[in-house]
Amino acid sequence: MNDFKKFLSTLFDFSFSEFIAPKIIKILYGIGIFIVALGTLGVIFSGFSEGFGKGIFMLVVSPIIFLIYAILVRVSMEIIIVLFRIYEKMGLSEEAIEDSDTQV
Repeated sequence: MNDFKKFLSTLFDFSFSEFIAPKIIKILYGIGIFIVALGTLGVIFSGFSEGFGKGIFMLVVSPIIFLIYAILVRVSMEIIIVLFRIYEKMGLSEEAIEDSDTQV
C-alpha cells in the first residue's frame, strides 16, 4: 500500500522531481507486446477474410511481422530507459563537480 501511495505522489508531482517512466516501463513494454500480438492476429484474420491463399501467406509471414514490431517496441523502451539513466548520471556528475568546487 505504501508503494501505491508513493506511486500516486510521484504521478501527481508537478515539480517533476521524480520520474515515473522508469517505474512503469515494464508495464508499457507488456502493453506494447500485447498490441503487437493483437495487430498480428488482425493481419492473419484479414488475410483469411480475403481468401484462403492470402490467409496462409499471412499466417506464414505474421511471425516475422511480430518479431520486427516486438523488436521496435523493445528498442523504443530501451531508448527511454537510456535517456533516464543518462539524466541520472549527469545529475551525479553535476553533484560531484559542485562538491569539488566547494572543497577548493
